[in-house]
Amino acid sequence: MWKIIWPLLLIVTSNTMYNICTKSTPANANAFGSLLVTYITAAAITAVFFFYNTDIANTTLELSKLNWTSIALGICIVGLELGYIFLYRAGANVSSASLIANICLAIALVMVGVIMYKEHVTSQQLIGIIVCIIGIILITK
Repeated sequence: MWKIIWPLLLIVTSNTMYNICTKSTPANANAFGSLLVTYITAAAITAVFFFYNTDIANTTLELSKLNWTSIALGICIVGLELGYIFLYRAGANVSSASLIANICLAIALVMVGVIMYKEHVTSQQLIGIIVCIIGIILITK
């Protein structure tokens, strides 16, 4: 059970702090400068964990196992970060912006699951999607 709980707690805690930090980014700060410092910090932390977790002799081998997804993920993360910075700068509330974005994400991922991974959507899930859409309408009114 702990194998599922600790990553979930990490996600929720990190995402909460992420939204607080993003909402608190100064409006007059260059968004790309902010992301540059963010990614330098992230790269440094990641490098420490990578080298701690990998035998120095195997670093090239470990990096050779990667494919296009690491680069694509980097591009996606920049889009995600910029989207939130500009969403908050447009005046979105921290209490609802992430909720709306994540509901929209969940609905989009249902479609991705069906189209790309041949997953099946149950009637209960369809009802959940409808409830989510109603929730978005209620939140934004």
